[in-house]
Amino acid sequence: MIGTRRSLAIRFVDGMMTVMRYSEEHKEAVHERIVRAASGALRRSGIMGIGIPDLMKQVGLTHGAFYAHFKNRDGLVVEAIYSAASDTSNGILADGIPLAKSLRNYLSIDHVEHPEQGCVVAALGAESTRQSKPVRRALAEVTRSLLRVVDGKLHPDRGSAELHEDALRVAATMVGAIVLARAVEDRALAERILRAARSITGD
Repeated sequence: MIGTRRSLAIRFVDGMMTVMRYSEEHKEAVHERIVRAASGALRRSGIMGIGIPDLMKQVGLTHGAFYAHFKNRDGLVVEAIYSAASDTSNGILADGIPLAKSLRNYLSIDHVEHPEQGCVVAALGAESTRQSKPVRRALAEVTRSLLRVVDGKLHPDRGSAELHEDALRVAATMVGAIVLARAVEDRALAERILRAARSITGD
């Protein structure tokens, strides 16, 4: 089709090289699949838990195909962090969802038991200082974004861009409660931690 950008892929069949042409749309779709797979993997297993060969196999591609989409591993991790943060900001913390409901969903045992679907700040925040500068920068940005989202729910009509103290307190409680609830390896105690955290707003 005239005007459609295409990428080339090379494979060998019976010892002969075959050149395949993929549209830019196809490449972008594959790129998104890799990022989405990495987004869940890093929240589940941590940043160092992402193995590129296994990840590429998971999405049905070879290890070598990785470099057609990302300059290096950090490039994928950064995109996966932003993708994971988007899940939360467009999901349980989305605009229009009251703070009380967001807290119930965030501070839930389901969130504790399914980190691969949850908040990237709670999953990876403690790893930030040991990462490369691009990864630290991405984690810092999504953490500040989380603070702004919580602040916006507490003060929807605020006129100042400065974060309010109560927003900092609530956000810190939210993230800390999830970290603690996952760490204790005791479901009953985890539920008590979550219940105590939900009481921060008086609900």
